[in-house]
Amino acid sequence: MELIVALGLIVLKVALLIAILLLLPLPLTWLERKIAGHMQQRMGPMRVGWHGLLQPVADGIKLLTKEDHIPAEADRFLFKLAPILALAPPFVVFVAIPFGETVSVLGHEITLYVSNMNVALLFVFSVIGIEVYGVIFGGWASNSKYAVLGSLRTCAQMISYEIPMGFAVIGVVMLAQSMSLVEVVRAQADVWNIVYQPVGFFVFFVAGLAEAQRIPFDLAEAEGDLGAGFHTEYSGIRFAFFMVSEYAIVLLVSVLVVILFFGGWNGVLIPLPPLLWFVLKIAFFVYVFIWFRFTFPRYRYDQLMAIGWKVLLPLSMANIIITGVLLGVVAAP
Repeated sequence: MELIVALGLIVLKVALLIAILLLLPLPLTWLERKIAGHMQQRMGPMRVGWHGLLQPVADGIKLLTKEDHIPAEADRFLFKLAPILALAPPFVVFVAIPFGETVSVLGHEITLYVSNMNVALLFVFSVIGIEVYGVIFGGWASNSKYAVLGSLRTCAQMISYEIPMGFAVIGVVMLAQSMSLVEVVRAQADVWNIVYQPVGFFVFFVAGLAEAQRIPFDLAEAEGDLGAGFHTEYSGIRFAFFMVSEYAIVLLVSVLVVILFFGGWNGVLIPLPPLLWFVLKIAFFVYVFIWFRFTFPRYRYDQLMAIGWKVLLPLSMANIIITGVLLGVVAAP
């Protein structure tokens, strides 16, 4: 009976995660338009529902009912497979993401995570790396020059920024002495890692912007010169898959920033419930993603590569060396 209850809880948690991630674009697209509108001294969506609240629903209906067009010269199998490859990895990664310790429901202790992996960070980086294949396949299978250019840019961009992104978290692992995300949060019970790892945070966050392909690093889409890049030829539900994937990665990077550098669900000064602290921190960084999109101009491609290889990579490696030296000095008798 206990095994059945445990399996039922796992299925319930996974179903809840999938539901949240699938519905995520509805509030986020509305917020993004509203925030953009107020930054640019305009109203944003106003016509569909009160203050345009039903506009995301209208967009969803449009995408679900729009013609699913496949170019005549496209590789049909890879064209159909690409959106799935782009969407699945961000969903799978959340299996290893903790949202808190435990809560008591009807006398039963329920953990706020599906799995507490002892190599959770390794799992996250290995799985999220698969997402790039969806973008590359989507661009190549479309048999469109704009889409192919977008996918080639994505390939170089992901490689250039995943390396410093991985190096940036090594300092956190050294401090926590564990790759378990739960243990990383527990290690920040007194002092958040942002105090010890400001350089690691900077590198990780900038690389996260590039991973999410958001301005100023949206060279894979670049509407001005590629007409939307790798997903130029996609429409309807297949385009929606790419959009949901983008918002899922924005949420994932925000969650990882909070867990790795800002204490996770550990609060400070104000006695709020741990889960509320966690949600508020995530909401702040999602807002920062939106804020950056409507603040900074897009980099040129050579600048994008230079930042990744000439700035972020040396900084992340220097951060590892300095962290190791300081830990050695502190541990020395």
